[in-house]
Amino acid sequence: MTRAQLEHLIGAACTIADDPELIIVGSQSVLGQFPDAPAELLVSMEADVYPRNRPERAELIDGSIGELSMFHETFGYSADGVGPQTATLPHGWERRLVAIRARGRPGTPAGPSTFTTC
Repeated sequence: MTRAQLEHLIGAACTIADDPELIIVGSQSVLGQFPDAPAELLVSMEADVYPRNRPERAELIDGSIGELSMFHETFGYSADGVGPQTATLPHGWERRLVAIRARGRPGTPAGPSTFTTC
């Protein structure tokens, strides 16, 4: 997954969850700090995400843009809606979040919010 694909996925997930912030855990979180990461780090075509302020809506993300969804079939990448308990993160991880501003896709307005990754 590329940074542009991740930004598209972030915008879709935030819209579905009605939450302007999203936490990305797992391998795709590298794209927050390193948007031009080497190809070896871009192999996965899914991102583990949960809405920061409404984590209970992760299932909506999974069902709408998850694996085997129409979104996945159309774009070739997907989101796995997970929960805050999915990853065991070190003390103080929230202070190290990296903000990503999702850009709009061609023909759509720019993303309205800032999203985060750890």
